[in-house]
Formats: sequence, structure tokens, C-alpha cells
Amino acid sequence: MSRVGKVPVKISQGVKVDIKDSTIKVEGPKGKTMHKIPLGITAKVENGAILVTGDLKVAPNASALQGLTRTLIYNMVHGAAVGFTKELDIVGVGYRAAVKGQTLTMNLGYSHQVEYEAPAGIAVKVENNTRVVVSGADKILVGMVAAKIRSFKKPEPYQGKGVKYVDEHIIRKQGKAAGAK
Repeated sequence: MSRVGKVPVKISQGVKVDIKDSTIKVEGPKGKTMHKIPLGITAKVENGAILVTGDLKVAPNASALQGLTRTLIYNMVHGAAVGFTKELDIVGVGYRAAVKGQTLTMNLGYSHQVEYEAPAGIAVKVENNTRVVVSGADKILVGMVAAKIRSFKKPEPYQGKGVKYVDEHIIRKQGKAAGAK
């Protein structure tokens, strides 16, 4: 049995959990998410917590799926109650961003502006023209949107220009030495 999978997931205040036909739906103040529970795994609500169990007779990898499913359910409950955020910095002269509705517009040194339409359930904010904050209830979707925004102009190793995560450290390379013989 999975050690992680045995730990019950405590349901936060204001979060509603509905489990029907191997589908779990979690709804809270920050949003709602849904996940299909894999074959051989069962989830049930008991005493204000969600218990996840696996049946090795049905699925031989039930132990691994039990831990994975429990972690995904925990992320759903946490996201519905508190939410998840990723912050990105835009580094470079003239590089900036603005948001209008759900569309993020960025000047990244190209001959054109880069526009990105955020999916439903994701909020994009811009602070000080150079900090982009991506937030939402779904941890996976927040990470995917942040990675997509970063992919428009990855940081380069010589001057560090581009879009990077706030806590990311860019390994710098030394440029050419002028006139060295």
C-alpha cells in the first residue's frame, strides 16, 4: 500500500466535494475542478476527510495510482480553497506586458506584439509592466499557462533577457573577450 495514499485529505471550510461514478468534483471559493478516478481506486468522504483506497486485484499498479490520486485530490481541495499562483518576470530593455480582459499582450523584442488568450478558470495580472502573475484553482493548468508564457521568449544565458520564473536562477555565460591573444 502507498504511504502517501493512506493519509486522508482534510476538506477545507467552504469546499464542497461530490464523488459519483469514479468522478470527483471539488467546488470552492476560488473555483471548481473535476478529476476521473482511475480503475482500481476508490474515494469516499468520511468525517470531513476524503479517504483513497486501492484494490490490487483490479489493478496491479493500484498502490502507485492510490498515492497519485490522493495527491491530485489534495491539490484540487487546496486549489478550490486557496488557489495556486505562478509569477514570471520579464527582463530586458523595452520588454513589457499588459493585460486587457483575458488577453495578455507582451512586447518581447520581436517586430510584433505577442498576444496570449488565457483559458477559462485562469486569471492573469500584470504588476509594474514586467511581472506577470498567473493564478487559478487548477495547479496543472496554472503551471501549463505559466510555461506557455515563458516559452514565448526563454531567458538567454548572456544577458538574461527574456521571460523567467521569479525564483528561477539563470546560469550566465561569459561573452567573448575582446582583443585577447
